[in-house]
Amino acid sequence: MTTQYTITELAREFDVTPRAIRFYEDQGLLAPSREGAGGLKRVFSGRDRTRLKLTLRGKRLGFTLSEIRTLLDLYESPTDTLPQLQAFLDTVMHHREILERQRADLDATLEDLAQYETQARALLERNAAHESAAHESDAPAKT
Repeated sequence: MTTQYTITELAREFDVTPRAIRFYEDQGLLAPSREGAGGLKRVFSGRDRTRLKLTLRGKRLGFTLSEIRTLLDLYESPTDTLPQLQAFLDTVMHHREILERQRADLDATLEDLAQYETQARALLERNAAHESAAHESDAPAKT
């Protein structure tokens, strides 16, 4: 007997909305069977559960749905064929390049922010020193 899941069970397990799961189904990432009157009730298989898990992991890593679909299809196909391995490698390398560019942008932004922070702190210290000196000159002289 194969394990089956409802949309509610999967939503709860992976902390996503049923709407998100339906969206992934619409995008061809999941393919539940249908039961009940009019085939309205979705029944997800262990395969669907695994695909949902990998889809969510791919989203967290910044892959597009198209890249995730490609990776899922490669995941389920025989991995000993050269074209499939090359397609997998190309997808991973492309995504790695994107992430490395994003990391370089983040590093540059963090460096800029650190400089702005240093400048702002110096200005605050200078202003505090000027205000302190101004308050001392306003104070009545002791005799």
